[in-house]
Amino acid sequence: MKLKVLGLVFCSAVVSAQNIQNNPGSNHGNKFEQLGTILPTPNVYRTASGSAGHAYWQQRADYDIEAYLDEDKRNLKGSETITYYNNSPDDLDYLWLQLDENEQSSVKNADYAVSSTLPKKVVIDKVKASELPVADNGYGVNLEKVTDVSGNPLNYVVNKTMMRIDLPKALKKGEKFVFKINWNYNIPNRIEKGGRGGYEYFAEDGNDLYTITQWFPRMCVYSDFHGWQNHQFTGRGEFALVFGNYKVKMNVPADHVVGGTGECKNYDQVLSSEQLARYRKAENSNEPVEIVTLDEAKKAEKNHSKQRKTWIFEANDVRDFAWTSSRKFIWDGMRVTIPENNNKVMAMSFYGKEAYGLYRKFSTKAVAHTIKTYSEFTIPYPYPVAQSVEAANGMEYPMICFNYGRTEKDGTYSEAIKNGMLGVIIHEVGHNFFPMIINSDERQWSWMDEGLNTFTEYLTEEKWDNKFPSKRGPAWTIVDYMKLPKDELEPIMTNSENIEKFGPNAYSKPATGLNILRETIMGRELFDKAFKTYAKRWAFRHPEPADFFRTMEDASGEDLDWFWRGWFYGTDPVDISLDKVTIATPDFEAVPKTETVTYKVDKPGLNEFEDISKIRNKDDKNIKFYVESDKDVQDFYYRYDRGQEKVDTSKEYNLTTGNLEKLDAKDIKKENNVTAYQIDFSNKGGLVMPIILEFTFEDGSKLNDKISVQIWRHNEQRASKTYYFDKKLKSVQVDPMRETADIDTSNNFWAASTSAETPSKFQVFKQKQKDAARGASNGKVNPMQAAGKK
Repeated sequence: MKLKVLGLVFCSAVVSAQNIQNNPGSNHGNKFEQLGTILPTPNVYRTASGSAGHAYWQQRADYDIEAYLDEDKRNLKGSETITYYNNSPDDLDYLWLQLDENEQSSVKNADYAVSSTLPKKVVIDKVKASELPVADNGYGVNLEKVTDVSGNPLNYVVNKTMMRIDLPKALKKGEKFVFKINWNYNIPNRIEKGGRGGYEYFAEDGNDLYTITQWFPRMCVYSDFHGWQNHQFTGRGEFALVFGNYKVKMNVPADHVVGGTGECKNYDQVLSSEQLARYRKAENSNEPVEIVTLDEAKKAEKNHSKQRKTWIFEANDVRDFAWTSSRKFIWDGMRVTIPENNNKVMAMSFYGKEAYGLYRKFSTKAVAHTIKTYSEFTIPYPYPVAQSVEAANGMEYPMICFNYGRTEKDGTYSEAIKNGMLGVIIHEVGHNFFPMIINSDERQWSWMDEGLNTFTEYLTEEKWDNKFPSKRGPAWTIVDYMKLPKDELEPIMTNSENIEKFGPNAYSKPATGLNILRETIMGRELFDKAFKTYAKRWAFRHPEPADFFRTMEDASGEDLDWFWRGWFYGTDPVDISLDKVTIATPDFEAVPKTETVTYKVDKPGLNEFEDISKIRNKDDKNIKFYVESDKDVQDFYYRYDRGQEKVDTSKEYNLTTGNLEKLDAKDIKKENNVTAYQIDFSNKGGLVMPIILEFTFEDGSKLNDKISVQIWRHNEQRASKTYYFDKKLKSVQVDPMRETADIDTSNNFWAASTSAETPSKFQVFKQKQKDAARGASNGKVNPMQAAGKK
């Protein structure tokens, strides 16, 4: 047969059969078995391929809302008409709604207790005596009236942050029910009390900045996979919401500027003629235009108008509505066109003078960059607006998000603040895709919005600048979390409320897993197609984890159950150990017996590491980084270099291997001076992963190989692979680019001894034969006697 070889190497892979025999029954831990019954059974609603089935359905709710912001009392009063459509095959006797503001109440909250312990020293005068029962702090939703469309009262029950409305008669398939709710609540100081929405008070100028979020009674999701998703809101697990159309009127002080979900329908009534002209200019500008200027905002801060204005917004096919209001706002905007659907979007930013030095330069451009980049990796951005609001926090809603990033009083800022601001804007704007459009259940599975979004955020940060200091996504950044004791870890597949280390679990680990899939396991072409397929299939629908897992396999042709099982359902880390290297010079007319020659050294780790994604992107001539294409941004952006050695990625993993067991001896004999190296590995971490190797030879040349994860399928603890080189091997490095999140690199390196090698018994035997033969030819020694034979 023809010998398959590239460069200098023959190789053969074997699973250590001896280890299997020595450990009967212990070689399998079910790591390569299919997920089977772990995933829900496919049906007419959700198919085995991961797509929606032919009988898929989902509910819809349309809202008509009027709100009145009382700045003096810091109270919000509202009335809403909800039209709820029952598209399910079920008769509904009641409806469930969310009252998220009750989480701020001392008596209406979800009451999820947490453990508490005594401090080392109790100081009585600093401890407020517990009050049982707890006094009402005055926050939470006050329901004034709940009626049908004709004004007839409806029976309802409030259970903490949830509200059940009992219907006069069953709501059947295809029917709709229209009802009205009047309500109000005291707006909390979100800086002091925390939470997703509220006001921030600026003592220097005596003004408030309002972020009005989770502010109206909203429909819960009723679905084929869960029924009513009416889990309590505790402040962590976010939302499960229904798509619909919104018409919202906000009555606010006349000197306030308002931004909200959707499009404002009456700018001509609420803006000055100058501001309206600037808005029209921004609609056709490729650079941010100040619609409300810094000078106008400073002037407005000094005069608190007692007049009122009503801003009218409309939004279609959204799952929520949020808004912001303040007289402090500077407002800028520009037009960005999404190439995939030719959608012309208004990218806009709202911010106080405290953030002007940062937001004026970067915010709106970051918004534009984000929706364009996410559109490349998922689906084309479908909405007419995308907005960033500086509000000292990070939170997302359809077409609008709240971020942080303020300068010092003199207008200066640190690189950390700037990079943090850019990261949070990209992240929160990116949530327009996950979960505002690809509408997963955040209250149950945080990773399906936070993890998928953090992964796409990493791709977007990379295309903003190849040197962006991303801390979530590269494999090496998750190592410290993965090496924690098992009692401090939970699987990614854990309910939001039960996660202990929320950031690493819901954001970093799933994002890292997807990056490993893209760069190391599947490759970019297969991964990107599958990821876009998932986004397309589940845009404006309600996906579940199985829909994601199945679609990624269905669209790529890759069996990834081993990866979902280990990375998402387990807590094992990656720790592949290079245990030993056995060296022999083959004799192809006899089976050599070799001694093990093992030299292990620790290879120094790197405090900072250039991720393989960065290297490949930098070498990809088709990628144009945003800061390199925008001089204004580049002038302000600090470019730094970690001094990493450039790696020629064109030579990565292109090693063609042959199987020694299937080769004819005459083919191998053609190679001169071949040395065999058996490399033994053990899986110390428990999580199976491809084995990536970098070979360095004595002449300084290198070769790379990637052994597929299936090498572990017969024995999940140990594996071996044999290579045949016609150059002397100097060292072997496992995972040289740190792309598998291996938690212990000290066992990833082998180097040949710098001293003379000790010959193996076989080499001694061969040398004695040669010496004996030489002596026999001189008539001095019997060859067999010289070899020690009788």
